[in-house]
Amino acid sequence: MPTAVISDIHANASALRAVLADIQARGITRIICLGDTVGYGPDPLECVDLVREKCAWCLMGNHDYGVLYEPTNFNPGAESAAFWTREQFDREPDDKKRAQRYEFLNRLKVRVVERLGPNGPEAIMSPGGVPTPEPPGSMPLLAVHGSPRRPINEYIFPDDAVNATDKLESIFDRVQKVCIVGHTHVPGVFTDEPDFYPPSELGEGKFTFQDGEKVVLNVGSVGQPRDFDPRASYVILHGTFAQFVRVAYDIDETAQKIKSIAPLPDWLGDRLYEGR
Repeated sequence: MPTAVISDIHANASALRAVLADIQARGITRIICLGDTVGYGPDPLECVDLVREKCAWCLMGNHDYGVLYEPTNFNPGAESAAFWTREQFDREPDDKKRAQRYEFLNRLKVRVVERLGPNGPEAIMSPGGVPTPEPPGSMPLLAVHGSPRRPINEYIFPDDAVNATDKLESIFDRVQKVCIVGHTHVPGVFTDEPDFYPPSELGEGKFTFQDGEKVVLNVGSVGQPRDFDPRASYVILHGTFAQFVRVAYDIDETAQKIKSIAPLPDWLGDRLYEGR
């Protein structure tokens, strides 16, 4: 069964609900999340609860880290959103719910290693800690929020393929075959040529994995796309290819919520309309 990969929800419940509905309509039952469930947006509690319920596992993004610990190196708007988000966690009157949400943040993984089998990603260990059988032709799969070098914080930008080839070489040294990331909110595929392919340059938004080629695949952002397409972005991982998906959602709902919350700057809502 293919796996849906979501990332960078950023407390945008309207976008998350739309993506989850699209995933369900496709009959996909396994979802993984690459981090930044919270930050920027107006619905941190609902988004945490949905990810806890729907995802097999979730990684820690820099905004998740900022809420749990400290928002270091954040711009003023992101910092204000992090402190406001923490207040929403603390104001939960139900002790059990409050503890569960903080436990969710505290248990977020920094990296996960799986493999791509014939039907898509699969765990390499059973829940009991026993190695699972390795299918013929399976490929190693590494999942991080930012990059293999700095899983939580390092950005891999599309123009790095031209302007930072040494950086990409160092990154690909840490990739066995396929690595999935988020963080920049810009979907696309890096290859070890090096090169970068946005979904618009891929036939039907699909990228087929090739023998002898390493890949870093950015799944884009559910809640705050930055490739000038305001629709929510996610990826479906199959055994031999990745499929990029865009989903329209009610931007007005999220933008108006943001503008009604004083600690969240209005531009955090305005940018959603332009996908930037």
